Amino acid sequence: MTGVSEGRRCRQERGFCELSEAITRARTIAICAHMSPDGDALGSELSLAAIIRERWPEKRVHCLLAEHKEVPRHLRFLPMIDELVPPREAPEAPDLFIAVDLSVASRLADARATMERAREVFVIDHHPTKRPFGDGAIMRPDVAACGVVILEYALYLDAAVTRDVAMLLFCAIMTDTGRFQYQNANAEAFWAAGKLVAAGADPSVVALNVYQSMRLSYLRLESVVMGRITTLLDGRIAFSWVFWEDFEATGAGEDESEGLVDIVRSVEGAEVALLLRETPEGAIRGNLRSKSEIDVSGLATELGGGGHAAAAGFSLGKVSLEAAKETVLPKLEALVLGG
Repeated sequence: MTGVSEGRRCRQERGFCELSEAITRARTIAICAHMSPDGDALGSELSLAAIIRERWPEKRVHCLLAEHKEVPRHLRFLPMIDELVPPREAPEAPDLFIAVDLSVASRLADARATMERAREVFVIDHHPTKRPFGDGAIMRPDVAACGVVILEYALYLDAAVTRDVAMLLFCAIMTDTGRFQYQNANAEAFWAAGKLVAAGADPSVVALNVYQSMRLSYLRLESVVMGRITTLLDGRIAFSWVFWEDFEATGAGEDESEGLVDIVRSVEGAEVALLLRETPEGAIRGNLRSKSEIDVSGLATELGGGGHAAAAGFSLGKVSLEAAKETVLPKLEALVLGG
């Protein structure tokens, strides 16, 4: 595979072997991605389920959502999306629980209880972490998306990459690279994308649904966020915020909020971007983006979240937006000045 060293390939194949052995031991398998799932989370989860069913048709595979919430609107076009069930419909105690696209157990939210009842836990992820949870793990922080790892697992198994699997994995890679615009869009990401298009993925369909089908209510919410954009440190930091009442006033849904931080990120001259968002429960969630060499993942981890060098997130619990700004902005300024 393009751009993968021999040592890394050997480590990954050992992980693939361990995962296959865990699947072989199990009768019931639950797969779950992180809370507030994005295209990589759902694309990786659903494609892995399809691959397991093709290779081990006797297994009972359940695809879980981490929270009792609907699938984000812009991802409802994905194949197999109706297979996702809320945590309350999870098997009581699966033989194997596979956590996808996360390395911190807290991001399983309501599905964490199912994971804790499982006989065995395996993690597949691409976020940097010192110590992943679970009994086994495949960790590839050098890849652009978890979907790249799932594709390579399918090729390792010599499993069929159907059109549905290709669409799921192409969406995973396209969204996690920001339409191949982020710093993580490396040679391996393009190699994987090429494989998936050859297998039947249609980039125009993914782009149409994810990026070109915005409701007017969401666009009005975007305009609110744009109107609040503020810069610090001579423009090196751009930030904005959104109250829950803004969602109510515009009619936009919480599931449409993922792209708001990219509006802030687009400010000319900004090296890092921050969006603070109030949830209906009164908690504050933050999204961080970097357009430079500044690594925002450490700050996100310090604030109780995590992510990548160029894209990370966190949650501050039930605090006011003003209190959130007072907590986060000085830390972000220090990071930029020190970077």
